[in-house]
Amino acid sequence: MTGLRQLQRQRVREAISAAAIRLFLERGFDEVPVTEVAAAAQVSKPTLFKYFPTKEDLVLHRIADHQGEQARVVRAREPGQSPVEALRRHFLDGLARHDPVTGLNDHPEVLDFHRMVFGTPSLATRVFHYMAQDEKALAEALAETLDELTAGLLAAQVLAVQRVLARRNWQALADGVPLADLRPDALRAADRAFSLLRT
Repeated sequence: MTGLRQLQRQRVREAISAAAIRLFLERGFDEVPVTEVAAAAQVSKPTLFKYFPTKEDLVLHRIADHQGEQARVVRAREPGQSPVEALRRHFLDGLARHDPVTGLNDHPEVLDFHRMVFGTPSLATRVFHYMAQDEKALAEALAETLDELTAGLLAAQVLAVQRVLARRNWQALADGVPLADLRPDALRAADRAFSLLRT
């Protein structure tokens, strides 16, 4: 029963989120009231807020699902592998999968999603809040093998590199560069960026 209940909760959560993002992409985040999202998902407003405490959470849970990812990568790295190399490999794997977090995904909904997030002040602010939490978690993971100052500086640099690379990829795709043309450049840029981090 517990597994069934959990599955049902997950389905409701996904239905609410899908309805919200569809409406937000059609009309804009600020133009759609939460009551309309609840109606589209066929749930009550209190039920919606049980799953998503704020309106921004309806959108940003997709990003929040990646919370702490860099710290997990560092802790799970192979013996003898440096933290920077593990993070580089993880980012390159994301590019190969066209993970939306890397910005290298030309699906129209993904491009529109990024445009909405970075074009809506309340959403962009929350993204930076998530990044600050990721930076803290990564610094803590790095501090297990590095001194505190080095760990803090490296964590900030890693997050900045990933943000710049992802934003660069998304912007190029949004400007009409075909994914097949962009992919080699995205790989070169990631390799160069992480090489700079090593030094």
